[in-house]
Amino acid sequence: MNLNQLIKLILKQAETKGFGTKPNEIEVPEKIALIHSEVSEAFEAYRHQNFEGKDGFNEEIADILIRVLHLAGVMKIDVEKEISKKMAYNNGREWDWNKMNEKHS
Repeated sequence: MNLNQLIKLILKQAETKGFGTKPNEIEVPEKIALIHSEVSEAFEAYRHQNFEGKDGFNEEIADILIRVLHLAGVMKIDVEKEISKKMAYNNGREWDWNKMNEKHS
């Protein structure tokens, strides 16, 4: 299954559950805040080394993706195309690792 097919499934579930499938049926800022809350939950699960099961890191990562793909589907974003474009851009991009506080190899 590709990402666009997954979005269709997520939108079908959203429609069934009443979460909205069109821009006028959702509040974009609220959806972004909910994505952020899932990221925070993943962070906390990781901090506590809770990876499996209910509220585990793995489940929270899935929640993040579901919420992002739901928003992308509602906004009619071709996620596969946008990811490909961004990866192509990043492929030619260079970072100044001395100015970044991030691990790298």
